[in-house]
Amino acid sequence: VLELLRGVQRGSEDRKISLSRLRRALQNKETQQKFVRLNGSIRTLIGLFTGSLADMQMEAARCLHELSHSSDPAVAEACLPVTSYLLTYLLGHSVEFTELCLYTLGNLVVESEAVRKQLLPQGIIPVLASCIQSPHEAVLEGLGYVLSQLLQAKEAPAEIIPLVLDSVLPQHILQLVCSGLKAATGAAVEFAWCLHYIVCSHTADAALLSLGALPALTSLLLNLASEIPQNTPEGLELLICPVLRCLSNLLAEETGCEGQIQDERLLIALFLILQCFLQQHPFIVQECLWLLNNLTADEPFFCSALLSLDLLPALLQLLPCSQMASVLVLTVLCNIAEKGPAYCQQLHWQPALPLLLTTLTLPDPEVVGQCLELLHLLFLHWPEAAADFTRQGGHQALEQLQSTPELQERARALLDMIRQPLGPSTFSPCHATLSAF
Repeated sequence: VLELLRGVQRGSEDRKISLSRLRRALQNKETQQKFVRLNGSIRTLIGLFTGSLADMQMEAARCLHELSHSSDPAVAEACLPVTSYLLTYLLGHSVEFTELCLYTLGNLVVESEAVRKQLLPQGIIPVLASCIQSPHEAVLEGLGYVLSQLLQAKEAPAEIIPLVLDSVLPQHILQLVCSGLKAATGAAVEFAWCLHYIVCSHTADAALLSLGALPALTSLLLNLASEIPQNTPEGLELLICPVLRCLSNLLAEETGCEGQIQDERLLIALFLILQCFLQQHPFIVQECLWLLNNLTADEPFFCSALLSLDLLPALLQLLPCSQMASVLVLTVLCNIAEKGPAYCQQLHWQPALPLLLTTLTLPDPEVVGQCLELLHLLFLHWPEAAADFTRQGGHQALEQLQSTPELQERARALLDMIRQPLGPSTFSPCHATLSAF
């Protein structure tokens, strides 16, 4: 390592060869650690990185990029002197060079709080805001990577997101995700996750809502669902996931948002996405159900639409998918049942009771507990469901649950309701919107 550094420092004709060999050597973790401990090593790279020889400048940039891959915070902190130059070179250079600087910055940001704290006063947010208008996909993807790493930092809610909100970044990110980058490109995915991290801070909702985030993201989801072909492009789930999460979080944090997006096509889009990704990417099922829960938690419109569009059978088919899917399906059904007798009557007409009886035999207390809550709402608002439940052997299933400590009180309350269908309830209110998934 020392010999390679000396070869670079000597300034001989084979300096570029030494620099190229050094770049390959820096792909090794131990070499990275040894290199930064050598006196003058980073200073030498900075000298070449800021020099006038374009080929040497690019090779030095590649060396710094290799160093930035290190998971050792000491290596990242050794690169602190180069951060201001990296920011300077984001504007006005070649696409390849700008892209390299962006990914180097993003890698350094991940590993070192010291790097993040140095970049903020150096003006990284205004610089990124200038770069976001670049016409080059590669630059936008690199920019999205840097920003997503910054937004995931532990100090982001207090120190980084307020700076982002005071810039033009949220507006441009929303525009790029929702209009210019509908395909599952790397840039679209990066910016969609950036939007998600901003929403998750719970301080940006008003700003994003004022920018029209709800209708824009809803329109994007409708477009994505309508364009899903038989063979879904690889990576589309990586774009759909943060879009679903953004919508869910916005609905969870702002009451009345459901009224802003009263469009039953959103339900159709959700079920098309569910059908498309059920087998290969089951995690999308949970994301769709989380959004469906937040849509139906308070607003009767989506509960009515789900029933009128005859989507209930498709929802019931998702019960056995996974533990989380079961809880969310049952929670959505609770949201519907909570709306009163007419809704419970329609739930009863569907083949729900046999599925609920099967659910009561599962070993998971959380799933069974949510099933009991749904049964309580059905029996309370539609006593005929209680009679039907008893005829199908539900009484025995409830009696068996009395031996489970965390379920016995609710099982006993349901047994009392079966005997006296309109009796008082000891149940807690149904789950509201879920803001953390």
